[in-house]
Amino acid sequence: MTTTHPPTDGSDVLLLAGLWLPVTVWDAVAEELRHLGHRPQPLALPGTAPGQTTATLEDQLDAVLAAVDAAPHPVVVGHSAACTLAWLAADRRPERVARLVLVGGFPGADGEPYADLFPPVDGVMAFPGWEPFEGPDAADLDAGARAALAAATVPVPATVSQATVRLTDECRFGVPVTMVCPEFSPEEARAWVAAGDLPELARVAQVDYLDVDTGHWPMVSAPAELARALDAAVRGGGA
Repeated sequence: MTTTHPPTDGSDVLLLAGLWLPVTVWDAVAEELRHLGHRPQPLALPGTAPGQTTATLEDQLDAVLAAVDAAPHPVVVGHSAACTLAWLAADRRPERVARLVLVGGFPGADGEPYADLFPPVDGVMAFPGWEPFEGPDAADLDAGARAALAAATVPVPATVSQATVRLTDECRFGVPVTMVCPEFSPEEARAWVAAGDLPELARVAQVDYLDVDTGHWPMVSAPAELARALDAAVRGGGA
């Protein structure tokens, strides 16, 4: 079922940020990727700017698909919950996506909620503060970095977080995937796949793994290291 994809050296790289994050969170990574010869495109997804509370998951997917259709076989990078958004793009465009790179997250399965992690209030799921992320997720962020990141967060519309994932095309399993592992190790990720905890990844024909020794937000704490990992994923998949 493996899909034939063109070489991805010097690629268009679409960058999808996870929950609560503005598109500017990719700025430093995008600059490094340009220096490495790629054409990064951080996507400003509907619902990720202040005051945008009516966007849906389908709106976000439409924005990603428009970018996929406008680029010649792009690499799609999803961070955290947006790993599922990237997976949805591969499901809808398996013949066009050259590779998926999943940073600190995993693709959801059909019928699951997209990212229903905290109860919404007044139609949005606000950033809950740092307490839920104490430990490996945020250990590499000092007080200043935490304050700056929290101040930049944008509430997620409940019509995004509570949406149901719908997958339609098994050709998605032929799109190569690289897992970039920040707060967990490649060995842990492989074990989760082997145990059946990540059923979508278990059916992918080619999954590679790359380690970055950071917390959950490497685009903030180690953008150059993350860019190098993305470059390695684009050029060769991983280890």
